[in-house]
Amino acid sequence: MDKQKTIEALQFFVTNLSNQAFAHKLQGKFFASEGFERLGAKYTGHYDEEIAWVDKFIDRILDLGGEIKHETRPESKIITEPCDYIKKELQVSIDGIELLRKCMASLCEDVTTYDIMKEYLKDEEEDMYWSEQQLYLIERLGYEPWLMKQM
Repeated sequence: MDKQKTIEALQFFVTNLSNQAFAHKLQGKFFASEGFERLGAKYTGHYDEEIAWVDKFIDRILDLGGEIKHETRPESKIITEPCDYIKKELQVSIDGIELLRKCMASLCEDVTTYDIMKEYLKDEEEDMYWSEQQLYLIERLGYEPWLMKQM
């Protein structure tokens, strides 16, 4: 098992997932302020879930004797249209799941990290399915009726 490689992979997820989590919190607050309380709660709750994963990744880095880093987060713009945001989130999930699967292949010798990543993959797939379901509902119900359900 290559500990350093595992630590670098975990640090990558700590940095990127913490950035993504904070973006979810901002989006959730924005949607709630626009009157879309359910959608706001979905994304602020998603922040809490993702930060819990960041904590698990940090703990594993420390278990492996690694050094954790607070790396720079790139700027992220608020997307004001809920449907556009869900489409963006769906693509982020699709891309992230592919990246996660590739990463897991290189971590198979570290069973503990592999198991953590496997559980995280399941969580990400659930997020992808939720986004797909919302886009399906928008298509079936129409955008305005779907928006009304988010209030």
